[in-house]
Amino acid sequence: MSSTRTIKANGIDLYIREAGQGPLVVLCHGWPELSYSWRHQIPALADAGFHVVAPDMRGYGQSAAPAEVNAYSIFDTVGDVVGLVRALGETSAMVVGHDWGAPVAWHAALFRPDIFTAVAGLSVPPPFRGRGKPLDLLREGGVTNFYWQYFQAPGVAEAELERDVARTMRIVLGGRGLADPTAAMFVQEEKGFLGHATAGEPLPAWLSEADLTYFTEAFRKSGFRGGLNWYRNLDRNWELTAPWQDAQIHQPSLFIAGSKDAVITGLIGAKRVNELERVLPNLTRKLIIEGAGHWVQQERPEEVNAALVKFLREASAR
Repeated sequence: MSSTRTIKANGIDLYIREAGQGPLVVLCHGWPELSYSWRHQIPALADAGFHVVAPDMRGYGQSAAPAEVNAYSIFDTVGDVVGLVRALGETSAMVVGHDWGAPVAWHAALFRPDIFTAVAGLSVPPPFRGRGKPLDLLREGGVTNFYWQYFQAPGVAEAELERDVARTMRIVLGGRGLADPTAAMFVQEEKGFLGHATAGEPLPAWLSEADLTYFTEAFRKSGFRGGLNWYRNLDRNWELTAPWQDAQIHQPSLFIAGSKDAVITGLIGAKRVNELERVLPNLTRKLIIEGAGHWVQQERPEEVNAALVKFLREASAR
């Protein structure tokens, strides 16, 4: 059985779910999600002999949500995980991240190899620090309607997403009825981020009405600003990570994604997945789960759990 509590780390309150005893494993969720997104992994990893801790990340759920946009840089979010390890009385941990949690996990391993002994990323490849700021590169490439750009102006995306939170979560997590999921990443003028959605789509088998209700109630309370502020630090993160240009992550690593995930099927994502070893010289496995989409640890928990347990056991035995 998992338990929950609030713990102070890196100067803020983090709400955590935890279970098990053994080597520490920290699970970092993405957008727009919660520690609840790891509900299938927490018991499986605990049963496999690990102390599993999944926080509601900064800005989400029952964790603190600082008001300042600048409080959501990669230094702050990695700092939370470093602080969490310390607050739990540990000196080392293995870290796993999905979606926005993946960059946190990758950078935690990159910044603090003295703490993080192994790293797994789901859905989002490791950092390839490019030749310029991400938003500048989009504009230079003639792209003006990518969702990252739509999320930049404070208040705009919040107003749309918070208008009907139940509908928002049903669309974003449950699917949009699109033959081409990459289309959802581009915002049609005057239609907003949810404009691609078709009404009345049934929930996928992996997401129950009870699950959806949990996410909906949490985001009704917290709003979306905290999570959106992560996107508002994209260019700042590029500036902050200048010292790690072309750096590699040398710890044992694992990458997992769904074959139908738009993050890895697009031109940039597919190239990065093919070049994982450039950043991850100790990549133990690249698992692409056939037929799975973006929410891979919720969609295909048995396959994800098996891969994580094998990886974490081997890494902790070193």
